[in-house]
Amino acid sequence: MEQYCVTIAREFGSGGSLIGRRLAGELGVAFYDRELIEMAAAETGFSEDYIREVEHQKTSRLCFTVHPHTLPILNAFAPGSSVPITDQIFLAQSAIIQRLAAEKSCVIVGRNADYVLRDKACCVHIFIHAPFAYRVLFAREHYNETRSDLDAYVKRKDRGRGDYCYYFTQRKWGLSRNYHLCLDSSIGVEPSVRVLTGFVTEFLRTG
Repeated sequence: MEQYCVTIAREFGSGGSLIGRRLAGELGVAFYDRELIEMAAAETGFSEDYIREVEHQKTSRLCFTVHPHTLPILNAFAPGSSVPITDQIFLAQSAIIQRLAAEKSCVIVGRNADYVLRDKACCVHIFIHAPFAYRVLFAREHYNETRSDLDAYVKRKDRGRGDYCYYFTQRKWGLSRNYHLCLDSSIGVEPSVRVLTGFVTEFLRTG
């Protein structure tokens, strides 16, 4: 099978990262999620904690004289750059995603990778979602979330991801036609991995 990439976008609490990691293991390919934060920190000079804090934020369009997609990646981090920090981070992660996808087969979670790699051949784009109650419980049990406003927090995280996606891509986050497969992960982590393993294998075989 030729080199390929699987991108996974996911609702908060759907278990998308865990499913993606196990999918990569089943496929025998590299996996990238939080690792992208480490790489972006190394390339931009920002701390990992800071990148983690702002990577799903967006800035005002009023900050721009040009659209962020047109900004040269090599100039974005130059001293005195007028590019907002959130956009510097997006540009850095986008360049990293493109480089990783060109190097070897992999599974990449989040960071609008489906959009960044929209023109790449042999790329499978997946969106993972689940009922709200399932996601709240999953976040409590798997993310060790003990906050009293967890319901509101899950909604806030989803809203942030949706806004971030639209800001940088002009796409509606989670819209089915932007993905090859949308999966309800409430069937369980392991069943989800089995479904995705079969789908990716068949998609690449017939694509």
